[in-house]
Amino acid sequence: MDNIRIRRILAFVKERKSCSMQELMEKFGVSSATIHRDIVALAARDAIERVRGGVVYREVVDPGDLASAYQDRVIANRAEKIAAAKKALDIIEEGDIIFLDSSTTTYELALLLTRCELDHLTIITNSVPVMHIFRKYPARWSMIGLGGNYDPQLNSILGVSAHEQLSRYNITKAFISAFGLDSKTATTNHEHQAEILRKVLDAADKRYLIIDHTKIGRKGLYRIAARGGFDAIMTDQAPKGK
Repeated sequence: MDNIRIRRILAFVKERKSCSMQELMEKFGVSSATIHRDIVALAARDAIERVRGGVVYREVVDPGDLASAYQDRVIANRAEKIAAAKKALDIIEEGDIIFLDSSTTTYELALLLTRCELDHLTIITNSVPVMHIFRKYPARWSMIGLGGNYDPQLNSILGVSAHEQLSRYNITKAFISAFGLDSKTATTNHEHQAEILRKVLDAADKRYLIIDHTKIGRKGLYRIAARGGFDAIMTDQAPKGK
């Protein structure tokens, strides 16, 4: 339902060119908190631009892009992902060299970082959406975007070239997500994604899993790491078991 409503909101804003938050609340019969969450999701994809008291449509965006599998994943369980990402934000410190993977959960952490007050931070990522929002970060921050083969399903860079680049870098803190987390293992359904994440975790001083509670108890095909291999697991609900 949320996904359908967000697409309807985009169509409405496109038709009107601009509208107030109050108009959107009345049109779609939702609360201020709900419409704010939907607008944040659309603004994050550059589909609209937020202005004081309302929004305007960005003509440069093809709204058909929002029907992609990746965008569907961005929208799904977004409040839970944000809650988990906020816990990760709290442990990022001045001068850190962090890795952000291409998951939509870690993308929420990347968005939260746009409002961060750190003077110096280095971000290494294979996520194309994270690379895209680097322009919103403070000028003194650095970003290293891995090169390699582009995977449209994951909206990420994978492959041998990305692995070779990773071997040259130090990472103080790695933040990744997963398809599932059971009592023993964090897993994914994508073989090449699992390969690059294992390399990232091997290179990092500290390893953090950010995962919303709907993925706890699920198991994917490919192993990323043992549950006990993470320095902390950040989720919107307390993980059960060890």
